[in-house]
Amino acid sequence: MNKAFDRYLSILFIVLGVALYLYAETLTVSNVGIAIGPKALPSFLAVILIILSTVNLIAALRSKTPDKQEKLEYKKFFIIFISLLLYALLIEPLGYVISTFLFLFAGFQTMERGKYLHSAIIAALFSGGIYYFYVEIFLGVLPPLPF
Repeated sequence: MNKAFDRYLSILFIVLGVALYLYAETLTVSNVGIAIGPKALPSFLAVILIILSTVNLIAALRSKTPDKQEKLEYKKFFIIFISLLLYALLIEPLGYVISTFLFLFAGFQTMERGKYLHSAIIAALFSGGIYYFYVEIFLGVLPPLPF
């Protein structure tokens, strides 16, 4: 465990979570009379990010194990970074569900080769589930399927 890396990354994610929460609060809410609107899910996810990052920061600060140097895996980093760039470029033409599925599947396979069926099921459930909750329940807008 690289405690310094965990501390800095946790602080970065806490700041990112606060920024996302503040941005989500600027989203417009329809006057349809429902209590839950498009900003509910991003706000909820930002709060979860803040809570988990705070827990990770506390664990890194309390850890008694010596800080060991780990080999950085640049190849995996660049594969995921390029996948993220492709995800951002393909989200409009392919839609949220397909592009998110492909990004998650590529990320899962980059981190751990094999278990294709498990990776596909988890990626499909996550991308489809988030799309359903955000669009159908929270009345948000995400890029639809291309067909």
